Amino acid sequence: MSVIAVVDYDMGNLHSVCKGLENVGAVPKITDSPAIIEQADAVVLPGVGSFDPAMQNLRSRNLIEPIKRAIASRKPFLGICLGLQILFESSEEGVEPGLGVIAGKVRRFRSEPGLTIPHMGWNQLQLTQPDLSLWQNLPSDPWVYFVHSYYVDPVDWEVRSAIVTHGSQNVTAAIAKDNLMAVQFHPEKSSSTGLQMLSNFVSLVREKVPA
Repeated sequence: MSVIAVVDYDMGNLHSVCKGLENVGAVPKITDSPAIIEQADAVVLPGVGSFDPAMQNLRSRNLIEPIKRAIASRKPFLGICLGLQILFESSEEGVEPGLGVIAGKVRRFRSEPGLTIPHMGWNQLQLTQPDLSLWQNLPSDPWVYFVHSYYVDPVDWEVRSAIVTHGSQNVTAAIAKDNLMAVQFHPEKSSSTGLQMLSNFVSLVREKVPA
């Protein structure tokens, strides 16, 4: 049975992510062990909180290189919320360098009249890579749950797999490149739509693992 490593670096509620994965038949394993991350069939990098503490915690646990190796190994990899943002080179939220796996920066929503920051609650995705495995069997323009004040701004817009509109601003809501997928919203809080996404990810993992 496929084992999915859920990276523990003290940033957010890992258990809601694990519960979502378990609900779709996966075997998640919460870990901060580089060896387990390396041996796992897939990796999920969740996260809630601020950019600098996240990078400091990853560094103190010697997890930066194991995460980069997991992505380079082409095993299925899913980043969620802060786990998307730290894949980038830097953030306006702090001074620490990010993982630098994706070229670009994390930016703060611009203030505008009537705009609420953080962007919090349900909003609709516009899928820019509609054939992505993560989006299979979803309704068109699916509703998902967001909580964030910062968004990712990739240099290469081809990596964007979904965008979302908040006020007058269209921003990246998800990215995908090869085996790497990451989302700004919380699939584990996004009802049946989010569970379908997690199920799609688990199906992808099973396809990649020899029987």
